[in-house]
Amino acid sequence: MLLRGINVGKAKRIAMADLRSLLAGLGHTEVVTVLQSGNAMVTATTEPTVTEQLVHAAITERFGFDVAVLVRSADELAAAIAADPFGQAAPDGSKHLLGFLSRPPKAGSVAAVLDRHPDGNLRFEGGHLYLWCPDGVLKSPFATVDWQRELGVDVTMRNWNTLTKLAALA
Repeated sequence: MLLRGINVGKAKRIAMADLRSLLAGLGHTEVVTVLQSGNAMVTATTEPTVTEQLVHAAITERFGFDVAVLVRSADELAAAIAADPFGQAAPDGSKHLLGFLSRPPKAGSVAAVLDRHPDGNLRFEGGHLYLWCPDGVLKSPFATVDWQRELGVDVTMRNWNTLTKLAALA
C-alpha cells in the first residue's frame, strides 16, 4: 500500500504507529510500515480497489486530509521492479524512481510528457513511470513536473532503495 504525499514537510503528518493502528482497525493483518513516507505492507481483507477506498475514507475521517491510496500486490510490485527499463544504467537507487499510477493516464498525456523530456531518462512501461535522475532528484527536470495534472491520475513515486525494502517484505 502506497500513500501519496504524507509526511513530506509539515503537511499531512501521520505517525506510522497511528497508520498501523488505523489499518489494523480496518481488519488488515500483518501490518508493517516502511520508513515514514506512507509505505505499508498488509494482508488485506478486501479487494484492492475496495481497500484503497476504505483506507482513503478512514484517513480522511481520522486525520482530516485527502491522501491518494494505491494498493499493489506483492506480485504486482515484483513485476514493476522486474520491468525496469533502466536496469544497470541506473546504479544509484536514490536517483532511480518508480511512479505508480492510480489508473491509466488520460489519452495523449504520456506522449506529451515524453516529448518534453527527450533525454531518455523517463520511460513509461506497463502502466508505470520509470525515472533516472543522474544529477539527483531535486536537480532533475522531473522535480517540477506535476504528474497528477500532466497525466490526469494520482501518481506516487518511490525510489529504488525503498522499493527493494518493500519487495523484501512482500
